[in-house]
Amino acid sequence: MAESETDGGPRLSSVRSKRRYVMEERSVARLVNRERVVVLGWGRALLWQLAHPLVAVAVARHSDFSRSLRAAWRRFTRTVQAMRRLSFGTEAEAGEVARWIRQAHRRVQGRLDEPLGPFPAGTTYRADDPALLTWVHMTTVEATLHAYETFVRPLTPEERDRYCREARAMEAWLGLSPGTFPDSWAALTAHLQAVQASGVLQITPLARRMAEQVLAPTPWVAPLTKPWRLLTLGPLPPELRAAYGFAWSERDERAFRRLVAFIRRGVARAPHRVRHWPEARRLRLAPSR
Repeated sequence: MAESETDGGPRLSSVRSKRRYVMEERSVARLVNRERVVVLGWGRALLWQLAHPLVAVAVARHSDFSRSLRAAWRRFTRTVQAMRRLSFGTEAEAGEVARWIRQAHRRVQGRLDEPLGPFPAGTTYRADDPALLTWVHMTTVEATLHAYETFVRPLTPEERDRYCREARAMEAWLGLSPGTFPDSWAALTAHLQAVQASGVLQITPLARRMAEQVLAPTPWVAPLTKPWRLLTLGPLPPELRAAYGFAWSERDERAFRRLVAFIRRGVARAPHRVRHWPEARRLRLAPSR
């Protein structure tokens, strides 16, 4: 969930001795997460997450990513580094990341000073709340798989299910009870739909302000962010895009589809050293079909 900005992020050891890896060699999660391009799905995930008022207020109060381009880039690089260690690292490296995440989460807690969406004033929130962790986890998994299928190739139903099962390794790393996270694509989508139907999600003015900052962290880079804006808003469900108040025209849709086609061709033609994270290349994973 929201990261505390009171330290410099996970201080990871660079020691690489004989090791036991967390994920299996033929892990679907590794095959998906090795693609650099899947990070283009994280904007979609973040806008889904900010639709939960308690997530939005936690991020607003405890993270400085929206305050400057430098802070946004620092948070992004730390998140990428953590993902790479959790996907391709040893048990020791993954454990080190997990400890840092749990420590950061313990610092993220508070109480609403005024009503926010369906939550009355006085409602407490904690980043280690299983319900909030599940929401963040599900939206991240959904957006990651959506990005992979958009820019790389379609996944089979079995591959989607395996990714969901493998991603449940996060339960132990976050100190959650087994079975907290969905173990199949059907369970994940059903849970997402149940949260949407529950009425807990609401695009608050705070979420709208933060969404604008996600799309353009500082005003002076706004003219340079059109591709990112297209890639973030284009994959959103129309109802979520409308709830945020973002306009989306037929011209935007055509530009989005052209950009997706361009990136997809680039991914297909890119050499492995460009396309994949260095850790994945060292592990020599099987090529994508």
